[in-house]
Amino acid sequence: MAAMFQRILYGGDYNPNQWPKEIWSEDMRIFKEAHINSATINVFSWAKIQPSEHEYYFDELDEMIEMLSEENYDIVLATSTAAMPAWMYKRYPEVGHVDYEGRRHKFGARHNNCPSSEIFRKYAARLAGKLAERYGDNPHVTCWHVNNEYGNYCYCDQCEAAFRVWVKDKYQTIEAVNKAWNMEFWGHTLYDFDEIVVPNALSEGISVLNVLTGETAHKTAFAGISLDYCRFMSDSRLETFKLEKAAIRAFDQTTPITTNLMGTYKGLDYFKWAKELDIVSWDNYPSYDTPWSKVAMTHDLMRGVKDQQPFMLMEQTPSQQNWQAYNSLKKPGQMRAQSYQTIAHGADTIQFFQLRRSIGACEKFHGAVIEHVGTENTRVFRETAELGEELSRLTEIIDARSVSEVGLLFDWDNYWALEYTSGPSVDLTYVNQIHQYYRYFYEQNISVDLLGVEADFSSYKVLVAPVLYMVKEGMAEALEAFVKQGGILITGFMSGIVDQSDNVHLGGYPGPLRELCGIWAEEIDALASEQKNGVRFTDGTTGTARLLCDILHLEGAECLASYTTNFYADTPAVTRNQFGEGYVYYVGTELEPKLLAKVLAGATAQAQVSPIIAEATQLEITRRQKDGVNYYFIMNFTEEAQPLPAYFVGKTDFLKGKTLAAHDLPQYTTYLVKE
Repeated sequence: MAAMFQRILYGGDYNPNQWPKEIWSEDMRIFKEAHINSATINVFSWAKIQPSEHEYYFDELDEMIEMLSEENYDIVLATSTAAMPAWMYKRYPEVGHVDYEGRRHKFGARHNNCPSSEIFRKYAARLAGKLAERYGDNPHVTCWHVNNEYGNYCYCDQCEAAFRVWVKDKYQTIEAVNKAWNMEFWGHTLYDFDEIVVPNALSEGISVLNVLTGETAHKTAFAGISLDYCRFMSDSRLETFKLEKAAIRAFDQTTPITTNLMGTYKGLDYFKWAKELDIVSWDNYPSYDTPWSKVAMTHDLMRGVKDQQPFMLMEQTPSQQNWQAYNSLKKPGQMRAQSYQTIAHGADTIQFFQLRRSIGACEKFHGAVIEHVGTENTRVFRETAELGEELSRLTEIIDARSVSEVGLLFDWDNYWALEYTSGPSVDLTYVNQIHQYYRYFYEQNISVDLLGVEADFSSYKVLVAPVLYMVKEGMAEALEAFVKQGGILITGFMSGIVDQSDNVHLGGYPGPLRELCGIWAEEIDALASEQKNGVRFTDGTTGTARLLCDILHLEGAECLASYTTNFYADTPAVTRNQFGEGYVYYVGTELEPKLLAKVLAGATAQAQVSPIIAEATQLEITRRQKDGVNYYFIMNFTEEAQPLPAYFVGKTDFLKGKTLAAHDLPQYTTYLVKE
């Protein structure tokens, strides 16, 4: 497959329509100094482009596109459909979405539409088509950007009616619906499809307060219907994207089409969405205390949702956010290091929100390449320009790939189901569990691919499947085939519990994985946040466990570690089972990091998994490969200076052209070595 872009796109969201014309030429001058070569425009311009139902105004957008084309920019042209114009609300109030509490929203904010609204769908697709008809043959339009950060569920009457149709298409009969959703419970039997109601706070919703965080989680009395509503809402939003995509394709058959995803955002099944995107793009906004391993994991997820293909970084801030609790500045070198981490994990673009800081409204304090001072005489601009110059020389890395021996499963059905389940612990969250395992591989500089449950596992030596709570049809067989052929599977507590409708697999936990794992989990103990259990490995290593403790019985597996406290002391906590030519490690509790590392080190050693370099280091070492060339990214995200591994001493930093001698790298130092 050919690369999507001819150069690394470097730029971001640009809104000249918010500024007088004399500012535009000044922007072009300043951006040129930063080697900016792309601009994402027209993201929130629906109100200006279509001031009334039958009137369209393109003059200003024409000027913007003409200016950027003359400056040889790659234009990422958005369709503007993420915020509806006021006239549409006034004439068709049903376009507004209804929230979880049952309140219909008035005009305001953004992401404000009902996805089932035929009015919204008609006008959004029409606008996308008109834009493509007008600009689709412009060679500077490099990518189409549909809508923006899709999100927000809707619980209106239109969605309720559409959900009933979706359910009927899936189950065919009301009897099948009752069985799937277990509606005999609490006497909720349905007699007809028109008795199905949306599962929100007015119906099946249950609110659970976490006393430690003060946050309220949305739970449900009937997970089957709530899970299907998540699937339906993800599909409904995707349908609106596909309508705009089809409208563009009527006039432009070749330019890539995308929309910006949001990493581990819970609301949409990005594996399904990625099938409809020509290239994945996403917005990366870690907070001041987000672990760098989690940032790396999310990049790998965005690469993984589309078969490990390179992705676009559509947004990051050059300095600080404005919408988090604590909006810290990026320290000198941090933005550059973060950008190279993004490229190291698969990005072929670096784009910012925003290029010029807004004068008002809620994002006026969101960072930008040009700050409110209006000049290039800022620390942020100097760092932006340094990065831009370097990226202008990195065209050869476009479409380079990551190669991994470890696959880590991530599944939105499991994400939804695990966090809907009532019990066993309010502290059990999906992404946190996935990250605990990913973090080990990150710290060992072992490359990991994030995989969907329908992926081909055959090229991996190790598969990691934490909290594989929902085992859908065909999943157990796929895992058995992988292990039989010599693969190593790592799974554990809260795995193999339910089917696709959240009904329990009978016959003992972990259900269809029981023979594969060689254990039976008789009970699951939940530990409060202040409680811990002791664990001892057979070699004498001891430590602690928390959150959940499976009470296990061996059914062919061997015990690697046992509990040391509580009434189930001396029963297995960690096991290993041979199955065919391979092995299954089962981790029955949340181990403290050093103990989890011990298990994962043993599994990867058994599988002969190799780190990117053999030397132990606290630096992040990441590699992309292309045409027989290895590109090693060397980054220090720790607070202390770290020694350069001997492997790289004497090699050349491709970014600055200097030979690397043995020395300590201060925080955020970044090198790129080409072999």
